[in-house]
Amino acid sequence: MTPENQNLLHLTRRHFFRDCGMGVGKAALLSLLGESAFGARSRTLHHPPKVDHVIYLFQCGGPSHLELFDYKPALVKHDGQVAPESMLKGKRFAFMDSFTKNPPKLLGTRRQFKQHAKTGFWLSELLPNISEVASDLAMLHGVKTENFNHGPAKFFINTGSVRPGRPSMGSWITYGIGSESKDLPGFVVLGSGPRGPRGGAALHASGFLPTAYQGVPFRSVGDPILSLSNPSGVTAEEQHQTIEALKDLNAMQLTQTGDAEINTRIAQYEMAYRMQTSGPELIDFSKESKQTLEMYGVEPGKASFANNCLLARRLVERGVRFVQLYHADWDHHQDLTKPLDEVCREVDKPTAALIKDLKQRGLLDRTLVIWSGEFGRTPMGEVREKDKIGRNHHIDAYSLFMAGGGIKPGAVAGATDELGFSPAEQPIHIHDLQATILHLLGIDHTKLVYKLQGRDFRLTDVAGELIKPILA
Repeated sequence: MTPENQNLLHLTRRHFFRDCGMGVGKAALLSLLGESAFGARSRTLHHPPKVDHVIYLFQCGGPSHLELFDYKPALVKHDGQVAPESMLKGKRFAFMDSFTKNPPKLLGTRRQFKQHAKTGFWLSELLPNISEVASDLAMLHGVKTENFNHGPAKFFINTGSVRPGRPSMGSWITYGIGSESKDLPGFVVLGSGPRGPRGGAALHASGFLPTAYQGVPFRSVGDPILSLSNPSGVTAEEQHQTIEALKDLNAMQLTQTGDAEINTRIAQYEMAYRMQTSGPELIDFSKESKQTLEMYGVEPGKASFANNCLLARRLVERGVRFVQLYHADWDHHQDLTKPLDEVCREVDKPTAALIKDLKQRGLLDRTLVIWSGEFGRTPMGEVREKDKIGRNHHIDAYSLFMAGGGIKPGAVAGATDELGFSPAEQPIHIHDLQATILHLLGIDHTKLVYKLQGRDFRLTDVAGELIKPILA
């Protein structure tokens, strides 16, 4: 098509909306607003869903499965021995000396493990509270991803691609089935830890999907969203009048251009106005019982993973579809002692409390909880400082767990070899995890597509199989 024809097409479309007056424009606006990701939405599911909500507890940095979930007595037995050359042949690692000059040595865990009586899971002493809810969990071992650097690996598990620019899982889900909440976004993001995750906002962005479906960062203290409160001297009525005026102006612009992104702008203004009431109530923990606050380890007024776990429960209670918690500081190259102890204490109690709380309130049956990092850690040790030892990034086999509706409690999928280096059976690919999450929400991952530049895109690209052993 020539540039002249492209311009003519653009002008014709724009003038059609403009010259037909507010009738077509208002109809388009109402239609778009009715399908906003910020509010309730009806789209035909591919099959009956097992869950309505997802809480994804994302542990940034790559937790060591060998210190937490995947007990390997043989690795303890061979501690300090040079890693077999045959095991390492053809493998690449993010940070490791030349295998010929300084061959890496195997590192057995120094942590004690106990086998859970009902499930048979081996769980570390670092997770005493999660061990208490082991009967509600399904464990996945031998999980495989595709990049050994933090940023690309985070992109891959969050968006299905190692490159930034694709829609995140929460965006795909809210695009596909919307949200039950009219007063809160369908996709909410909560952060804790000393810093944000590598990859930043692109991890929860909407990519090429309409921006209405991007994740909205919330805080667990102060205003849930920055600048949510009215400016000083502006009354609620004045704020309402301002929103209505902006809505009318944007509607006029929509009739002239037909630009669907204007719908996002209108929806954001209206949602922000409604959240001025719903937001402060959301983070007001004063109505929670003392027992609940103590169970999570919440400290009112302090930003923490514990506060975010309680906030996640309150969000799904109010109909939010997808809640993602990012907790940083799992990157233990240098020291697997005190730093690992500390981050485990930060997440162990709140994670278990969230599962218990959802269960006792009857919410766990309709909520999927996922606990995962972007990759695991090598069976070989990594020495960066005298008298301290850590582990390198490992993408071939790591562990995570899931709980909630549609998940078979006590189930295990996958396994690793005796050293925890490679899958002992068919590996569980990240696209398999994504396909299974969508399946539990009533979505066939092969059918949730978005056409762009002549190609159908989907979260799982051209791969993905259901992880059937964990499905109830």
